[in-house]
Amino acid sequence: MAKSQSIIQEFPFWFTQRAESRLIFLYGEERTKDLMNRLLDRMQHFSVPKAQPLPEYWNEQDVILITYGDNIRQTDAKPLATLYEFSLLHLKDCINSIHVLPYFPFSSDDGFAVIDYKTVDPQLGDWRDIERIAQDFSLMTDLVINHVSRENLWFIDYLSHKKPACDYFIELPENTDVSSVVRPRSTPVLVPAHTHQGVRYVWATFGEDQIDVNFANPDVLFEFIDILLLYIEKGSRFIRLDAVAFLWKKLDTRCINLRETHEVVKLLRDIVDLIAPDTVLITETNVPNGENLSYFGNSDEAHMVYQFTLPPLLLHALYQGNSDYLTRWAKDMPRPQKNCTYLNFIASHDGIGLRPAEGILPEQEVKVLVDAMHEYGGYVSTRTGLDGRPAPYEINIALFDALKGTSLGLDQWQIQRFICAHTIMISLQGIPAIYINSLIATANDYHGVEQSGKTRSINRHKWEYSELMDLLNNPHSPNAIIFHEFKRLLSIRRRQAAFHPDSAQETLSASPALFSFWRTSPDHRQRILVVSNITPQRQTMTLPNHPRPEGSGLWRDLIERTAINKNTAELILYPYQTAWLEALD
Repeated sequence: MAKSQSIIQEFPFWFTQRAESRLIFLYGEERTKDLMNRLLDRMQHFSVPKAQPLPEYWNEQDVILITYGDNIRQTDAKPLATLYEFSLLHLKDCINSIHVLPYFPFSSDDGFAVIDYKTVDPQLGDWRDIERIAQDFSLMTDLVINHVSRENLWFIDYLSHKKPACDYFIELPENTDVSSVVRPRSTPVLVPAHTHQGVRYVWATFGEDQIDVNFANPDVLFEFIDILLLYIEKGSRFIRLDAVAFLWKKLDTRCINLRETHEVVKLLRDIVDLIAPDTVLITETNVPNGENLSYFGNSDEAHMVYQFTLPPLLLHALYQGNSDYLTRWAKDMPRPQKNCTYLNFIASHDGIGLRPAEGILPEQEVKVLVDAMHEYGGYVSTRTGLDGRPAPYEINIALFDALKGTSLGLDQWQIQRFICAHTIMISLQGIPAIYINSLIATANDYHGVEQSGKTRSINRHKWEYSELMDLLNNPHSPNAIIFHEFKRLLSIRRRQAAFHPDSAQETLSASPALFSFWRTSPDHRQRILVVSNITPQRQTMTLPNHPRPEGSGLWRDLIERTAINKNTAELILYPYQTAWLEALD
């Protein structure tokens, strides 16, 4: 029997059939036999699990912390060790997962221009530090799959015309028409590279130090499969596919969300489903809502997609004191397919994306919001639209400062408004992710912007451990008030089956001053009515009919730990108060 046939027989038929069909679509039938052998060779050292039921990917206890490896630093320890210590001492009871943003050697963009995918940045620590975090928390790792740093050895080999990496990049004439390409930036698509053969122009979606790789070359695909397998071996449970929507390029198309891109994601899903079935793939696609949801495929693509539309809509609702657009969007959101869910967030290392609000928020509403964020000390980055004109792309601001006021002006409700925003976020269907600089109520970092020259640095503050602990130990500081309230809310949330990611969600049409929805546990034993007052005025809500009128009919507010009789017609909510009303028998 031929060696290739014996290798194939070691793998389940469903896997070889799917992988083969995807490779045929991507690279053609003639090349697929050899490509299949290469793929299976790479996977052979993994123990292929026997057929078994899929594990439960997630439950109500899952909460993710988003952080750089060095967001908290101290002089006598490596930052990854400090992160582990802080998380273990202060977060273990309320957060079980940590997304460590790119922890590899890099040249720019705070980690997203990767020099070496297989090495931990020695300024942060080493693989032992990463594996230690992965032992006590579910670890999320970025697979920066669209581009590499100019200092990456692949690109160095391209400049020197060395095989195989000299064929890893997209080289085009300088005057190539790329006007149909959808842009996330205002920089040129093609940037000069000074090679040993003279000046060449290469594709760079995000900027001249982030050179796109060419997935039309299958060698590139296999490089990233190797990297994916390494991250799984090192303990990563969540794999975040960074900027994946831009992965495949074809001239005379928009070069975003192409079918080839979806097929690559599906192939990666096939691989993890086989060798590590508890691994979760997450697509990071900062695009309009419908395009974002397409990365679920037919339950055969991403396990999770980022809820990119939530941050601008929730910020808008709290600024205007009006939930109409947020409610309309939430009502229209489909329930995720089997083994799929949303990753909910309202702040991250990046800004608040505006493209995901396209078609939902009118342009005038976006303009008003952008102008307000300027007044609150923020910046707005732009991209080049298809008409060649600059268009707002994202708001760069610390979320704590973004919520310091409303359309009525600055007020005394910043802390309450900030807590309200996060309480809504952690209540929605999906898994919540909280950015570390939101968890500790960090304000705009203008010094960081001045040092880096990048507006995104406004929300990427680095804390000295001792300074941070002084603030968190001061019960009167906004940092401590918010930090401890977030921990309390998360601890309550993690005990409620109705907040399981698979729990149903039904959005209600209440007053524009309120945002409300039901969450019902998968076994229907628990129902929670979430009601948030998104205004600085006291509001009342007529309670809906109790779902269990034959019982006691009591409502219990899980946040305030109070009971409400079913005969009480109205719920009173103070400014920015949220109630989690559990319907009791």
